Amino acid sequence: MLQLQVIRDAKEEIKAALQKRNIDADAMLNGILLLDEKRRATQTQLDSTLAESNILSKEIGMLYKSGKAQEANELKEKTAALKEESKQLGEELNATAEELQRLLYQIPNIPHTSVPDGSTEDDNEEVFKEGDVPELIADALPHWELAKKYDIIDFELGVKIAGAGFPVYKGKGARLQRALISYFLDKNTQAGYTEIQVPHLVNEASGYGTGQLPDKEGQMYHVTADDLYLIPTAEVPVTNIFRDVILQEKDFPIQYTGYTPCFRREAGSYGAHVRGLNRLHQFDKVEIVRVEHPSKSYEALDGMVEHVKEILRELKLPYRILRLCGGDLGFTAALTFDFEVFSTAQDRWLEISSVSNFETYQANRLKLRFKDENGKSQLAHTLNGSSLALPRVLAGILENYQTSDGIKIPEVLVPYCGFDFID
Repeated sequence: MLQLQVIRDAKEEIKAALQKRNIDADAMLNGILLLDEKRRATQTQLDSTLAESNILSKEIGMLYKSGKAQEANELKEKTAALKEESKQLGEELNATAEELQRLLYQIPNIPHTSVPDGSTEDDNEEVFKEGDVPELIADALPHWELAKKYDIIDFELGVKIAGAGFPVYKGKGARLQRALISYFLDKNTQAGYTEIQVPHLVNEASGYGTGQLPDKEGQMYHVTADDLYLIPTAEVPVTNIFRDVILQEKDFPIQYTGYTPCFRREAGSYGAHVRGLNRLHQFDKVEIVRVEHPSKSYEALDGMVEHVKEILRELKLPYRILRLCGGDLGFTAALTFDFEVFSTAQDRWLEISSVSNFETYQANRLKLRFKDENGKSQLAHTLNGSSLALPRVLAGILENYQTSDGIKIPEVLVPYCGFDFID
């Protein structure tokens, strides 16, 4: 959430920056500033009314002590009117503050200056590419056919149990899935991230804290009886550890990693591009989350990008990195790099990680602050990245490592799997 003071001080700059997202924010920003003026004027009026009421209450007490009951009773009528006025002003103030908050939630983060212009994913900027695309056998299959052939993932059984988008991993498929989770967590902890296990459901405050609410409410599974949400990513519970927290400068950097299942409704997703593991309602992901000093957050972002690169190099998967354009940038992000693995059998790129800096946007929602060396309270910066999302990594491994006899296992995963071939 953008800071109100920043909007007051730099409305035109914010308006210009949001044009990178193809958003004309003039009306929203003007509405916020008008409500802010109304809120402050109402607060001033309420403070004045309460002060006058307090003064009169003291006078009434003195009059009673002096035996001037009639004058005291006359003033009591006036204080009763002031109390009623104060009540009405308080209700008006609360309503104005709630409406102001609602409008602030509707403004996305300001894109970083390096974010390219553009409207769709076709306008994203390729900034890095590495790895050779393997030459596959003549009758190479996409991963959903390989999964069926070697009986390692059962999509139809998942439909029976829950519905489309909930696959069942079997035998070596399940073991490979578990191996990837352990490998990712080990790589992350070796890089200095502290492993953490978090709840798979969150409350509404957590959803608002990281920006899933109200922006992505329709994409989250809602347990209505308890008013809880199934997490779309570990970013939500991990980052909310720091909601309403005041840190010290010495606490930085804070680095967490965690494995969770993730749940997304993916409403409106259909067609060939979502077949198999390409898009699921439930999938596994290992996440990295950082809380940083503002002066260090972009250095941290570069470090996260290099960390994901190293994992993909060890898996020997061909990949590229995209800098997202303004039109494709997530609502809460200031800058995002997407990693994509090339699926040789599908002849297309599959997104397998997003690494983002949110700057102060989430921290302002979370009320996540730190005390600087002068004792002044400042907003921290938050970052997160997939390290990694499993379905499309698994799809890339199955497709790119297939042979006429079966599927080879990447060398780095063999100690985790306990086997080196699926046949």
